Amino acid sequence: MKSRREILETGAHACLGAIGLAAIGAAEAGAQPSEEKSAPQRFLLVGLCGSENPTRSNFPFVWASALKEAGNEVRIELAGDGTVMMRTQVANNVTAVGWPPFSQALAKVIEHKIPIFV
Repeated sequence: MKSRREILETGAHACLGAIGLAAIGAAEAGAQPSEEKSAPQRFLLVGLCGSENPTRSNFPFVWASALKEAGNEVRIELAGDGTVMMRTQVANNVTAVGWPPFSQALAKVIEHKIPIFV
């Protein structure tokens, strides 16, 4: 019998796989020419991680920029440890693994005029 930890770990991988498949399906559907233009979708991205996990704290900002560039309506909400990311000193000193510095992601969000709720 699997432990609760094993079930949660495999469930998280299944969720990420489902999200990936949904994104691929959406991209393929968007690539097909259609005569009607669909209304932009609305997204609320919630950031709960702060400077203790720079990679996760970077995701809502990078995704928000990408979604906005795709023509969608986006908002970011920060709660818990995520609120720390709005401090200038923290934002300037956080660098996610494999991503540009957080300050660049934040600058892009501000450039796109994406609302951030703290």
